[in-house]
This record gives sequence, C-alpha cells and structure tokens, in this order.
Amino acid sequence: MTSQPIKPSIVSMRTSNPIRAIVDSLKVTPNPAKSMLSLALGDPTTFGNYKLHQRYCRMCPTNLLSYCVDAVKNKLDAYSANGYPPSIGTVAARTSIAAKYTHPNAPLTADDIILASGCSDALNLCIGVLCDEGKNILLPMPGFPLYETLASSKGVSTRFYHLQPHNNWQVDLAHLESQIDENTACIVVNNPSNPCGSVYTKEHLIAILDIAERHHLPIIADEIYADMAFKPHEFFSMASLTTNVPILSTGGIAKKYLVPGWRVGWLFIHDRHNKFSEIRKGLVNLSQLILGANSLIQAAIPEILAAPQSFYDDTMKQLEESSHLSQELLKGIPGLCPVFPQGAMYLMIELKLEEFDGIKDDVDFVEKLVEEESVLLLPGKCFRCPGPFVRIVLTPPKDQLETAYQRIRAFCERHQSAASIEKQKAK
Repeated sequence: MTSQPIKPSIVSMRTSNPIRAIVDSLKVTPNPAKSMLSLALGDPTTFGNYKLHQRYCRMCPTNLLSYCVDAVKNKLDAYSANGYPPSIGTVAARTSIAAKYTHPNAPLTADDIILASGCSDALNLCIGVLCDEGKNILLPMPGFPLYETLASSKGVSTRFYHLQPHNNWQVDLAHLESQIDENTACIVVNNPSNPCGSVYTKEHLIAILDIAERHHLPIIADEIYADMAFKPHEFFSMASLTTNVPILSTGGIAKKYLVPGWRVGWLFIHDRHNKFSEIRKGLVNLSQLILGANSLIQAAIPEILAAPQSFYDDTMKQLEESSHLSQELLKGIPGLCPVFPQGAMYLMIELKLEEFDGIKDDVDFVEKLVEEESVLLLPGKCFRCPGPFVRIVLTPPKDQLETAYQRIRAFCERHQSAASIEKQKAK
C-alpha cells in the first residue's frame, strides 16, 4: 500500500468560508480582568433575551420561544413526524408557507415552494440550479460571505458589486451593471441586509430589477430578514415588484421566529413567462441530495406560522430599542462613524483610522479591542468591505450593550490621535 497521503477532492479544497478564515486567524487574547462580551454572532438565541410572552402559550411554559416549542412538542408527542418527508417538503408545510407569503403580485402555491435545511441550504439549491462551473455570479460587497463559499465550491466565479455606505448601503447601479458579461448566470440581492442592516425602498428595488430585465438575468433574492424593518421603513419582496424577471427567493424560520438551530428554510419559485420550467425540475433533483429538511419541524410549520402578530411585534420592538440605544451611546465616540440600520439585526461602523494612533486596519482594531476591553466585534474584512468597518449585532441585552459601548468609547479615547483631539477641541 502506498505511503502517499490521500488527496482531498478539488471541490473540498476550493470550499472555504471567508468569515471563518479571518475569525480563526484573529490573534485574540481577552483582558482577564474584564468579562468577555461578544457582539459578533448573528444568532438571536445567544443571550436568551428574545422570549415569547407567556400569555401566548396554551400550556404556559416559561422556556424560550414557548409558542414555537409548544408546536414542536405537539408533533413530537403525536409520533406523527418521525419518518422521511418528501425531499421538497411536506404538502402541509408548503401549503401553509404559500398561504402565509403569497402576494397579489407574486402568487404562491405549494408547488412553488421547496423546503431546505435552513436558508443557507436554500441558497445552495438556488446557486446550484442556476450556475454552471465556469459561469459567474454577482454578489453584494459588503455581503454575507456564504454566497462566495457556495459559489466557489461549485467552480462558479464571483463578481462583486458595490454598496454605498453613505447612501444607506444602496446598490451602486452603474457598478452593478458594469459587472455583467456573457457568462453572468444571476444576481444575488440581500434585503434586508446582513451585514449592513439596510432596507431598500420600492424604487431602488425596481431599479435593480430593471437592470436584471435588460440583461435577461434571474435574481436570487435572499429575504431571510423579510419584514424585519424598523419604522418608518417598509420591506418589499422583490417578486412583488416585477412581472418579467424570474426570481428565486429564499427565507426561513431562523431569524423572524428566532430558531436558527431548527434548520428549516425554503425557496420560492417566482416563475415569469415559464422561464423557470426546467429550473423547477433541477431544483427537485437537487433537493434529493439530502432527502428533505427536518421532518419534525416541518410538521410544526403550520402552527409556527400561525403565531400571534404580537410575537413578531415584541421582537421588532426589542431590536428597534437596541438600535436607538446604539445611536445614543455611539454618538461622539472618536474615530467611529456608524451607519445606523433600517432593519435586520446588524449595525455597521466605519473606522476613521486617521483619528487613531497605532490602529492599522479593522482587523487590528478588533484584535486590540479584545485584548484591552474583552469586546469582540467582526471586522468588515469578513464581508469584503472595501474600507475599514466593523459589524455589531443588536441582539444582546440592554445592559450588555451599554457595557460594551462604554468599553468601546474608552478604547477609542485611549487610542485617539493627538491631531484628532486638537480637532475635537477646536469644534
């Protein structure tokens, strides 16, 4: 037998998540004198502070997300959802999702829906069905790094279109159009946005759709944060704004229903003029790779989607309060220029490096902040930010956000350059 090591596949070696590569390489040693505070992970369950009010529960348990847990317990106790579901999802789950999300301008039936193992798997199906090896896909920059991971794994080239931080992260439409060539397979649009927290207006979404229509390109609309818009902003699904552009939109229960670990997402097939007739067949084929999403959670989907509107309202109220608190406490911190969010659960902050001494870039800022103040943020480099930015999640409890912002202020004041101090005094 040969002593040579067995080589991994080409696919495995070209599969890499940029965010993991950067985070794993951080030289992070927290200050032992201070408790660690992480504002980095986009998981709404991390701190246990997003709970459904007890009055919504028939059995009135006090555990986290009791309404959704009740729905799952009912199915578990009935022993009715322990087998393999259809690879595209159960009819009951797909029918309830269609009823919840159908729109007069973008009608849905159960046949237009495929369930997946979380929204990330739905995105994987979308990219897999639209993109051949050697083609390219247009991605937002900054954007969710998994898009690049999924595309690169399949041998699909990635091209990035700019978002404008000082224009509420709107798409640079001219730059988007300049990235299109004969090998472009589709455009990915994430609204509301991770990491930016932006919520696009109807007019801006129509402008993006016009470009797609002009170049005969389908759109993958990542709408996992659908409806998570802060007042007075409003969410519009892309499919509701066009009758010509074929769209695959993705979503799930992870964010809005606060259960990312339950791993059920979906994609909607918004066909236009029968352009997706073959795509439907391809999606069914690809869905058979994992033999369907979690059967127990699928069985509970009709009940989960029937949760009272107050559940969602309470969640959004907490997120909005965190956003307002962030605006108040980040105000006037030297070297920081926040771009305040319009929705989702994230806040991006631009770093004015010229106002600091000894801070090289966003990664250096993050590392030093952990070393001195035991506060962890994500550097913008994780999301391909063109400049120095950091991302903050808005989900921690109020007291932890307050403590984190106090430490961030102390850190920034400690590293403020002499020139910046003089400039501040002169104001």
